[in-house]
Amino acid sequence: MATTATISISSDIAPGFGGISESMTLTQAGNLVDIDSTTGFAIRKLSATGAVDLIEMTKELVEPKDSVASKVYIRNIGYKGAIDKSVGVTIGVNAEPIGKLYGGDWMMMPLTCIDADDITVNPATDDTVVIEYVMFYEEA
Repeated sequence: MATTATISISSDIAPGFGGISESMTLTQAGNLVDIDSTTGFAIRKLSATGAVDLIEMTKELVEPKDSVASKVYIRNIGYKGAIDKSVGVTIGVNAEPIGKLYGGDWMMMPLTCIDADDITVNPATDDTVVIEYVMFYEEA
């Protein structure tokens, strides 16, 4: 069974922008074989500032291959059903910030899965926020 990601973007603020609708099947590096492993879908509740490891590469039950076709999905789902657009969480790789997800925001990005490159989250405030996430990767 294949793992597929789909995105659809429309906007009325960019004149002449016809929108984007793309889909991709997550495959192993350099071929058409489906990606074979996942961390499983999880959630994490955060209630304090300070960077924490969301995904620790060395602690995965199945060892991911280094530098191959891995992807991570992360979403700031707010808290108790309330999406607060003012509550941001900085996402990082090896504690190096790559961007901030505000309430309701999500991302999907490629990863190298090198042991030192943990995925980190750092809430901007001590307001409680819940992050949902899953990583797809090739098994070593």
